[in-house]
Amino acid sequence: MSVSKGVKKAFSLIELMIVIVIIGVIYTLAVSKLQNVGAQKPVPSLKNLKEYLFTYVKEETKEVKLLCLGACESCDVYVDDVKQEKKIEPFFDDSIEVYKYDFSQGTRKVQDAVFFNEEGRQEDVCFSFTMSRNSISEQVLIVFKEKAYDYTSYFTPTKVYDHLEELLESKEIVVQEVAR
Repeated sequence: MSVSKGVKKAFSLIELMIVIVIIGVIYTLAVSKLQNVGAQKPVPSLKNLKEYLFTYVKEETKEVKLLCLGACESCDVYVDDVKQEKKIEPFFDDSIEVYKYDFSQGTRKVQDAVFFNEEGRQEDVCFSFTMSRNSISEQVLIVFKEKAYDYTSYFTPTKVYDHLEELLESKEIVVQEVAR
């Protein structure tokens, strides 16, 4: 009587684990892509300007800038000095005021910058705001329609005050607390 050995046909534990890992990676990539499809960029405003510009930041991005020219009738986003396709509807006009704040000197109005377009022509800048990829933005105070927006804190959302004097009072309180 001859005994024949049956050959067992089955996957090893290692092979099964590799297949499970591959399926997990594919699932993770698919879910993240589907979540990004449904996510839309927020509508820009002075209150969420830092958060809005951060939606343009990718791993290799160095700087994102909102640039409004003329009398603020057109605004564009530049990522590493490359103009993005989507035009931004201006959410303010040329009455916007931008100030730098220094605790020892107070506020001083920021002078309008100069911009050279693709053809090399000089254009007047109504407003510009720059943010680096690590969410550090220009340290400015913005006044528009009696509201004052505080962009001086690095990692906190923009604080909104009813007027510039109220914002400056809060800054003075912080300076006095630090001086104690």
